[in-house]
Amino acid sequence: MSVTKEEALKYHSEGRKGKIEVVPTKPCYTARELALAYTPGVAEPCREIEKNDDDVYKYTAKGNLVAVVSNGTAVLGLGDIGPHAGKPVMEGKGVLFKRFADIDVFDIELKTHDPKEVIRAVELLEPTFGGINLEDIKAPECFEIEERLKETMNIPVFHDDQHGTAIISCAALINATEVAGKKLSEIRIVVSGAGAAAISCCKLYVAAGVKVENISMFDTKGHVHKRRTDLNKYKEIFAQKIEYKDLADGMRDADVFVGLSKGNIVSKEMVKSMAKNPIVFAMANPDPEITYQDATDARDDIIMATGRSDFPNQVNNVLGFPFIFRGALDVRASKINEEMKMAATLALASLAKEKVPEVVLNAYGGKEFSFGPEYIIPKPFDPRVLWYVAPAVAKAAMDTGVARNPITDWKAYKEELQERLGFSTEIVRVMVHKAQKNPKKIVYPEGEEEKIIRAAHSVVLENIARPVLIGNENLINAKINELGYQTSDFEVVDPETYTKTDNYAHALYEKRQRKGMTHRDAHVVIKEPNYFASMMLEAGDADALIGGLTYHYPQTIRPALQCIGVKEGLKLVSGMYIVIIKRRIFFFADTTVNVDPNPEQLAEIAITTADTVKGFDIVPKIAMLSFSNFGSTPYEQSQKVAKATAIVKKLRPDLMVDGEMQADTAVLHERLETEFPFSTLKGGANVLIFPTLDAGNIAYKLFQRLTDATVIGPILMGMKKPVHVIQRGDTVQDIINMSAIAVVEASK
Repeated sequence: MSVTKEEALKYHSEGRKGKIEVVPTKPCYTARELALAYTPGVAEPCREIEKNDDDVYKYTAKGNLVAVVSNGTAVLGLGDIGPHAGKPVMEGKGVLFKRFADIDVFDIELKTHDPKEVIRAVELLEPTFGGINLEDIKAPECFEIEERLKETMNIPVFHDDQHGTAIISCAALINATEVAGKKLSEIRIVVSGAGAAAISCCKLYVAAGVKVENISMFDTKGHVHKRRTDLNKYKEIFAQKIEYKDLADGMRDADVFVGLSKGNIVSKEMVKSMAKNPIVFAMANPDPEITYQDATDARDDIIMATGRSDFPNQVNNVLGFPFIFRGALDVRASKINEEMKMAATLALASLAKEKVPEVVLNAYGGKEFSFGPEYIIPKPFDPRVLWYVAPAVAKAAMDTGVARNPITDWKAYKEELQERLGFSTEIVRVMVHKAQKNPKKIVYPEGEEEKIIRAAHSVVLENIARPVLIGNENLINAKINELGYQTSDFEVVDPETYTKTDNYAHALYEKRQRKGMTHRDAHVVIKEPNYFASMMLEAGDADALIGGLTYHYPQTIRPALQCIGVKEGLKLVSGMYIVIIKRRIFFFADTTVNVDPNPEQLAEIAITTADTVKGFDIVPKIAMLSFSNFGSTPYEQSQKVAKATAIVKKLRPDLMVDGEMQADTAVLHERLETEFPFSTLKGGANVLIFPTLDAGNIAYKLFQRLTDATVIGPILMGMKKPVHVIQRGDTVQDIINMSAIAVVEASK
């Protein structure tokens, strides 16, 4: 996916400058909390660490903190641009560490070209960090720096430019040779490039089973052979007795080409000259050594990988470094050794052979893929990489004696990793990709509002839905033009002139004639946007409705209930909010509709919510909330919740549900398991059913206003057709998110 220069600069400069910030993990709002965070309270952990140095991991952030260190001498494809110019890349690296493995990062840019100064500076940082990620340091100095730091430091040191590419590409090579029907010990590899990444790749290929004499390496001066006198000690390892006159000569009959150099240096003819079922890893960025199109045009038996996300088999370092450090940090490894790198390689190779789950397919637009020529390496956004690679690395550290905090419960560790990733917080992205597979028509009653027009434009561009804007046609089109959009992207419907307005009025009259509505009333009220949009949906001229931006909640939901009604088999509708906080996701219900539901209604709300949650690819764990824990305070209100719980268990024995219980009992699984071991709710609740509307409404609004929680909704449940009422003042992104949810619901 391409981005413009303006978009990139705006991304980095808008609001808080850069991409990272430091956020405290403990409260510091009162005098007491200040005394705990700093003086005098901070003295206590200081004393404990003085007595036992390892306690630094217990009382500080060291164990989850990595330094990304660079001197800016080999930044991406930009070269020696210096430490200041390289800083955006190092901040970006920190973002990836946090996003993919929940590892905190300080980026450190050093103003020196002297490797000895880099070494000494990093050595002095050891008390602060749990690990060191060297980044964008040119060869051969990077080899000297890493080797020395690994000798002198007692924490993991990893130069990602070398080993990241090596690990990912080696996993791809293992699988590519299997698909091609070849053996690692027999293949001949040609490598374009002889820098840090190329040399590290070749070393790992050899460790995996490739013979060193079968690797032909080319640098800027040509083939690396034994008669050359200008080779450093790192290149000399791969110097061959045979001499190829150029890259084209070397590629003739080769099984594998590995490109770690520059773009457009390999021709179709060179690929055609390779052996049967050739493997081509053209990894130069942004332009590969040969384009994917040219390579696949040249050979229909090719297995191709690049560093780009817009073609199959992307070799992306983000598949490696976050998870390697995660495993190393979690066992407090003293180093990242060769066995740990190979463990990561084999874990990635193994994962590519597993059946790809729906959540990964959705992340890539719903395209099906399975192990084969176009899928030899996991996708960068496959969340399973974390709990495949990190445990493999941790176990290798333990097996080789470099782990100081061994893991004993691997199942619990996997669950911890999944929680760290906040797997469930990808919910909106999952909904968007599901919607893109089958876009539906959404009617927006407030089509004259700028936010609605902006959101509708985005859902068109992102192929989420086909928007229908209700309102004055001239006014809407004028606003569309004013915003610089194309009127052809929108369907605009004006109730005053629409050909079906009278039909909708007559249909509404037939629905409401025995409930006080006259034919004249119907023709008047149908011009109101919420009634018009509701009848459009009821008539099948739209698939979903999104409204409420400028109305009070009842003004939107009442017309929908009168025109569309409740889903068959249900007696009521209810409202749910998604609340995401600290990578945990909760579903709050009912928060918008039912004031004081009776036990039967409360049970129906719980069941409807559980079924809605399943639509987000999440297993519901339901807590029926009260001020009482399992009969501890028997009042009419708490007994209502207990009765509702019993009804849910009877009607839906397939659901994990329990109650009545207090809110903290529901979300603190340790307390639930310790104090109430008999409970059928295991692992903490993610669905919270509130006993009354005031309780649910108050709870979600407190989270929304007083915490950093992300609150999505309300999601209206139980309607015969998808209707969702957004909040007054919602952002454009909120409207887009709700549109995606509505489309997915309409697709069922």
